[in-house]
Amino acid sequence: MIWLVLGVALWWAAHFFKRLAPRARARMGERGKGAVALALVVSIVLMVIGYRMADGTVYWSRTPALTGINNLLVLLAFYLFAASGAKTWITRHLRHPQLTAFGLWAGAHLLVNGDTESLVLFGGLLAWAVAEIVTLNRIEGPWTRPAHPLPVRKEITSAVAALVLFVVVALIHGWIGPRPFG
Repeated sequence: MIWLVLGVALWWAAHFFKRLAPRARARMGERGKGAVALALVVSIVLMVIGYRMADGTVYWSRTPALTGINNLLVLLAFYLFAASGAKTWITRHLRHPQLTAFGLWAGAHLLVNGDTESLVLFGGLLAWAVAEIVTLNRIEGPWTRPAHPLPVRKEITSAVAALVLFVVVALIHGWIGPRPFG
């Protein structure tokens, strides 16, 4: 379990480095991007290894209903992530659609994974997404909703991209991990 905890902690540290030590990050210049990227890759490797090695208590198990809710929430998270880069309806109403998507993805996974290692992994990542949103809101101050036009083409493109990503991830998930449809 230690590798999993270290991976989640490194994920937090890499993302908050710029905010916790802005001078140190600024001194690193462009090579700092590479260092942060490397730290994130290492954190993901540690999380995967730690998650696979962990053997914790099971508090609840997946049910068909929770699996269906999980899949709908993950699809919504993929839509939010895809729409975040486009000027869509949702980007008018959500200040941080990518972080919201990440938190939704993590929360959805908590519904169907009720073991200790999942609570550490997905709970830790959900807490990070919430902490990141709170921190960014404090730094950036009040938010003015954008008043961009809403082209239907971008809405459709975001929805299609989310659906394609969902199918690809579901196929990969079924191949290497727990089956996403039960």
